[in-house]
Amino acid sequence: MVQRLIVTIILIPLAVGAIYFGGWIYALLILGFLGTASWEYWNMFRLGGFCPSRVIVIGGVVLLWFSRVVFNFNYSELLLSLIVLSAMFVHTVDYERGTDCSAASFAVTLAGVMYLGWIGAYLISIRSIPNGAWWTLTVIPAAIWADTGGYVIGKNFGKHKLAPRVSPKKTWEGYLGGILFALILTPLLAACWHLVTPAVTPLDGLIIGAVISVLAPLGDLGESMLKRQFGLKDSSNLLPGHGGSMDRIDSWLWAAVIGYYLVLWLK
Repeated sequence: MVQRLIVTIILIPLAVGAIYFGGWIYALLILGFLGTASWEYWNMFRLGGFCPSRVIVIGGVVLLWFSRVVFNFNYSELLLSLIVLSAMFVHTVDYERGTDCSAASFAVTLAGVMYLGWIGAYLISIRSIPNGAWWTLTVIPAAIWADTGGYVIGKNFGKHKLAPRVSPKKTWEGYLGGILFALILTPLLAACWHLVTPAVTPLDGLIIGAVISVLAPLGDLGESMLKRQFGLKDSSNLLPGHGGSMDRIDSWLWAAVIGYYLVLWLK
């Protein structure tokens, strides 16, 4: 718990400052998370007996990150097509050389690139919309409130298992507690941002808090599903008390893509 608290104290001002200043400072922070998460993903499946392409997984994630930073959604179809074709070529060659898990690993490689690269790049996209700093500082905290509320309420009052095979410690009480935390705290945070920009309102915060807190925990459960299959507790030991990058951003990925389209709908 002490290690977790120390890492949190370091990460919060770093993340908030990067979101506020934006530009390459923010982009490089996201690259750090996505790049290390893509390595963790590759290593997880490698240890689990698959043979995903390290070059395609990590390189594809970095390429999609770079494309979203520089070109937004332009050239997306071209890049994704090249990544798919490159992955099939690489795994076909691997099979010819004697690798027996190439067909399944082709799918694993593409899943990693799409999830961490394409979906992960929405962390860039949401910061790039008008008033993106304030929207990002509303959407991502909504996921954090839900995670925090789920932990606090679940630890103290949780009795009914939410998904015992995927994540034995998560409970329905914790899940509902996370929603309650987000419903209270996200509008309050949005009210603070409203003092800076009229674009973000407490009502926006209430809607974002409700949607993100209901859906973003599925990102946490989804990553737990990956780890459970391979008998892992954490994706890595990169962040003491937190695990790896994937453990830290699992719900952020869902929050970013959902929040991006939700903000476009609200405004």
